[in-house]
Amino acid sequence: MTTQRSRSQWNHSDEAECKRAGAALEIVGQRWSPSILIALARGTERFTEIAAAATGISARMLTVRLKQLQAARLVERIVVPTTPVSVRYRLTPRGVDLVASLQPIAGFVRRWDDA
Repeated sequence: MTTQRSRSQWNHSDEAECKRAGAALEIVGQRWSPSILIALARGTERFTEIAAAATGISARMLTVRLKQLQAARLVERIVVPTTPVSVRYRLTPRGVDLVASLQPIAGFVRRWDDA
């Protein structure tokens, strides 16, 4: 039995779900976003630690991507009231769920990258 669906098995709700998935993939598919999400999944919290984990990203681009990931409610920015003020980043529950969803995609890439 095949796991692929024929064209006739797709219905309107599937199309709507695919559009929503496409919107999520647009965010995750932007350059540096997966590196940032994975760094945060590993427990990285500070801006400089994230920059070090995403080798090659500029401070400006990291700032832009973090703001986009915050707007998508995948990353949370936490200001710690210390002297000097400290800023930390962490995945939201939504971000944790998304990172877990990236693992099957990474497996797909491993299987088909050489093809």
